[in-house]
Amino acid sequence: MKALIACLLLLLNTNIIPPDNVVKRFAVPAGYHRITTAPGSFGAWLQALPLKPVGTPTKTYNGDVARTDVYTAAVIDMSVGNQDLQQCADAVMRLRGEYLFQQKKYSQISFNFTNGFKCDYEHYAKGYRYKNDHWVLKSKPDYSYKTFLNYMNLVFSYAGTLSLQKELKTVTDPNNVKPGDVFIRGGSPGHCFIVLDVVENAAHQKQFLLAQSFMPAQNIQVLQYGSPWFAMDQHIGILYGELISKNYLKQF
Repeated sequence: MKALIACLLLLLNTNIIPPDNVVKRFAVPAGYHRITTAPGSFGAWLQALPLKPVGTPTKTYNGDVARTDVYTAAVIDMSVGNQDLQQCADAVMRLRGEYLFQQKKYSQISFNFTNGFKCDYEHYAKGYRYKNDHWVLKSKPDYSYKTFLNYMNLVFSYAGTLSLQKELKTVTDPNNVKPGDVFIRGGSPGHCFIVLDVVENAAHQKQFLLAQSFMPAQNIQVLQYGSPWFAMDQHIGILYGELISKNYLKQF
């Protein structure tokens, strides 16, 4: 018996049991089915995002419970940093950057600053640093994850909803909303959500899961407003206004 218990503990400690993720945590509503995503796609990656344990509150970068915690359906298991940087548009760029970094698609990691400067990861990884709208060679090449996070912090410092909205393409048919699409309204501060998962019923009506960060910088949270499943043009209170509208739907 002791040997059996020891074996079970060993299996648990070696993470044989996969972590909870978006698809496993959130059951498809009755009468709906999940929209299939292509293996290896950004959408499939979002659906597989690991989540912190049930009941984990959304916290700010300094450890306080976020004022948006009342809307928490789940917390994505991803660092928020120790600076007030990773806010709303930053969270969307972080998720996109993380996906491309894990896929080793380094040449595709690029975001524009609000002033129009193109900040691409490959320059940064090769040792260049941003100074007065130019790249200046300052260091040796380093493609480590730590360098990637430093690059993302640079992006967070100079980019936002205004710049990201200009980079994204308008979704031509909002009825085809898919994981990875972004509801965004550029401004100061503006706001945005990213779609994590989409389900559809026999009448081709869709519902979707949304994630966001907020101000001050906080964990990326999966949202709920009564339910974690949202519909197009749904009004979710004064905090977000009418952002869930086909008029604000963009994609990478």
